[in-house]
Amino acid sequence: MKKDQLICELVDSYGDWFNDDEAYQKGKMSKNLYPYTEMFRPIEINRLEIKNRLVMAPMGNISMCDETGRPNDQMLEYYFARAKGGIGLITTGLVPVSHGIDPTVTEPEGMTYFPRIDRTRSVMAGWRDLSAGVHNYGAKIFIQLTPGLGRVGNPQCLLTMKKFPKSASINPNFYMPQIPCLPLSDRKLKKIIKNIGQASADAKAFNIDGVYLHGHEGYLLEQLTNPAFNRRKIGSYSNWQAFGIDMIKEIRRRVGPDYPIMYRIDLSLALNEVYGDKMNIKDLRKFKNGRTIDMTLEYMGNLVKAGVDIFDVDLGCYDNWWLPHPPASMPPGCFLSISQLAKDYFEKNKILSNAGKLVPVVAVGKLGYPDLAEQALRDQQCDMVMLGRPVLADPEWPNKAYNGCVEDIIPCIGCQEGCINEFVEGGHPQCAVNPRTSFEYKMSEELNLAIHKKRIGVIGAGPAGIMAAVMAAKRGHDVTLVEKGNQVGGKINAAAIPKIKYEVENYKNYLEKQLEKTRAQHQLQYIDNFEATIEWLKEKEFDSVIFATGAEEQSISMQGNEKVNCIEGTELLLNPEKIGDAQRVVIIGGGVVGCEIAYWLKHEHGKDVKVVEMSKHFMNHVCTANRGYLLYYLEKSNVELLNCTKFIGFHNNQVKVLQNVSKTVPNPYLTWRPVLPENVENPFAPKYLVDEKERLLDADLVVFAIGNKPLDTLYKEAFENKVAKEIFNIGDSLKGGKVLEATRAANTIARNI
Repeated sequence: MKKDQLICELVDSYGDWFNDDEAYQKGKMSKNLYPYTEMFRPIEINRLEIKNRLVMAPMGNISMCDETGRPNDQMLEYYFARAKGGIGLITTGLVPVSHGIDPTVTEPEGMTYFPRIDRTRSVMAGWRDLSAGVHNYGAKIFIQLTPGLGRVGNPQCLLTMKKFPKSASINPNFYMPQIPCLPLSDRKLKKIIKNIGQASADAKAFNIDGVYLHGHEGYLLEQLTNPAFNRRKIGSYSNWQAFGIDMIKEIRRRVGPDYPIMYRIDLSLALNEVYGDKMNIKDLRKFKNGRTIDMTLEYMGNLVKAGVDIFDVDLGCYDNWWLPHPPASMPPGCFLSISQLAKDYFEKNKILSNAGKLVPVVAVGKLGYPDLAEQALRDQQCDMVMLGRPVLADPEWPNKAYNGCVEDIIPCIGCQEGCINEFVEGGHPQCAVNPRTSFEYKMSEELNLAIHKKRIGVIGAGPAGIMAAVMAAKRGHDVTLVEKGNQVGGKINAAAIPKIKYEVENYKNYLEKQLEKTRAQHQLQYIDNFEATIEWLKEKEFDSVIFATGAEEQSISMQGNEKVNCIEGTELLLNPEKIGDAQRVVIIGGGVVGCEIAYWLKHEHGKDVKVVEMSKHFMNHVCTANRGYLLYYLEKSNVELLNCTKFIGFHNNQVKVLQNVSKTVPNPYLTWRPVLPENVENPFAPKYLVDEKERLLDADLVVFAIGNKPLDTLYKEAFENKVAKEIFNIGDSLKGGKVLEATRAANTIARNI
């Protein structure tokens, strides 16, 4: 089994990187290097000048077009906002060119949730409008073309259209490995190449500035250009480099020598390095023979000879999804050593593009911290910096960095709930900390001043309460924000404690600063250490009251609990001294909070940890990348995860559980396959059987992380007592959950009150 030492070292380092304080500090929203001279220096790609070194990553345009694939106003305004925000180069999300060939990219009756640049003349105007609007702000735009999805496409095409998904060879489908993906014929592949050449020529005709090939992460282009997936023995494309090179040659033939071609590639799938001996299991064993770093670099050199002008490079694929989609817990600048390796390779071997220039390399991976991005450019670890989630969180990231207003940048919190999980579950890209993302087409950037000034009370200073109070005050209302505790932030105060949640700490700091600035400039009074009552609310005679009183953790009262040291998860995070000298910890509840506490206790406090979860899956409904990271490194650090296990009581210093020990219980550490949405049934899934046995778990400390229940009593009493003409309940006090849901509600109420 081939392994690259550098990849092994990187994968190993990602589990406890935060123990290095220098690495940890890189994730701060500081401006020590301002002014950012390198970040805002122009660069040429082929013969095209880009005004600065900042690239918007291909952050999906899924379901942001009409059913024919024509870009709609939602998609256009989404990109216009980023162009207005100062980004130098925008890259679109996936645009397949394989409709009618790869059945996973087309829905029944010919509909699609992808934008299309083929099919009919009716889609053309959308692309021309997009390029024109982006150019109005001095930005450039590349269209990301893909030959298809292949084995990582939706296998429901077999059920809905009676067509097997396709791939380079016979490969298991990522979502339902029981379904084989059948190999595409050479004739079909040549048709895809012809299609991508035509799409590139069309893009040029529509005034799009370049094409961008999606060759990473295990999509169809990589399936054909990586021997892990391409095991063809005969034909034109049994040579794993041939398809990619032929594709670039055809694009270059159609667009001429001066039109930029960009290629996205992973330097390694990192499967062997991540999974080791697990590569022998049925789902993975075909994929052992992936490209090594040297093979990839050689291929990149051949792509340059064929016509590629610029690359961005990362690691990983769907089967270790936390690498190509690094979640909150991954380190800042996690792939800078990868971009530098590629850049050094081109320079050392004097590989020049067809324009006679050194090939620029774009760095990717958690670079939304201005000082880190600037330092990477100054150190020549890359030529450009790619920002995806950071410019969804704040389209004005570039302008604010240019002007030194780093403290005003809305920081990404790495949750991936809006930007990725939302469209995985059936929606379109959004953002947990920026409710306007993807709604720019109907939600103005500037807040409309209130026609009738109101006296508004906001109860609770968590994310929902602060956003509602700040926005209402900026609209001209007279706002009073009260918080019963002594600090703002609500639940995120506890969430920010583990070092892997450093981005949540950034967000907390941002909220504090925005509250402070708004208080200084608008009519916003903040009162802390004060608990609102019905009497006080009546006395204040508010016109409107917004309740954002949060939630409290649920606990279980069971016979014998007095014999065991028990605590709720949030309380423990806020009071780590209560860990005491406990060595053996059992956590009841395997949602994201329970697993993050387990990680914190193991990696920051060195405890022996077990986590008990009733359901089949840990962290169900959490983004695949985020849960994959935690599960993988929890297993590596010997944290025992017990799924399908019921907590039934205590016995002295022990926790009594009833564990299903049937062989049909899913592997709790499984990260190479996702948890399917509950509305998607896998007809090939094995039957689940129950064989329960009682087990005693030694515990010096028991932590409950079994979910929250809304603190909505005050809201209900206020409603009954008619303390104001308008009464609203938002955030966790409405439904205990996510920042995404809290900020959406706060934004809606504050804009319309």
